[in-house]
Amino acid sequence: MTALYTADIFSTVDGFGAPRPGAWGGYWGKESPELLDHRLALYSEEQRMVFGAHTYRLFARFERLRGSDPEVDKAGDPWVTRMRALPATVVSTTLRGPLEWPDATLAQGGAVEVVARLKEESEVPLRSHGSMSMNRALLAAGLIDRLQLTIFPVITGRTGAHRIFQDAADFDLELIESRTFDGGIQELVYRPTLHA
Repeated sequence: MTALYTADIFSTVDGFGAPRPGAWGGYWGKESPELLDHRLALYSEEQRMVFGAHTYRLFARFERLRGSDPEVDKAGDPWVTRMRALPATVVSTTLRGPLEWPDATLAQGGAVEVVARLKEESEVPLRSHGSMSMNRALLAAGLIDRLQLTIFPVITGRTGAHRIFQDAADFDLELIESRTFDGGIQELVYRPTLHA
């Protein structure tokens, strides 16, 4: 049996994964206690995180700034702290160890090969948060079992950064779960299949 891989992605309604610096703030200013409690519960389950090198560098930088930057401290939600405590695999062809993560393993190589092996070997589910270029490659290879989109009720046509599916292949999505949180934030969980 292979481990379930979930790509966990935050997005605006118009498909951006982040605002430009200084434009909106974390969660586009829309987080709610209900969403944050749900995120903490998700990350309290036994699982292994999988990050690409770029996302890992962002999280490592975030951790280095904690305690010295009020904006970073404000975004230090308990679910993020819990995520950092989970075992992680960082997929990279450029990073060198040691990693700045309590229980992280560096896996040298391409994402498709590394994640295919992890899916066969892992006894717990796999989850990524962010890591869009890695997840686009995994989608194309058919390695993502669940695509979990948390959609924030904003349009960032002028200030959006990081289009989450730019240059991705075409996919059919089967909706398997949905939930609406306070403030209109939606979580949609899909089973993706490559569109023929």
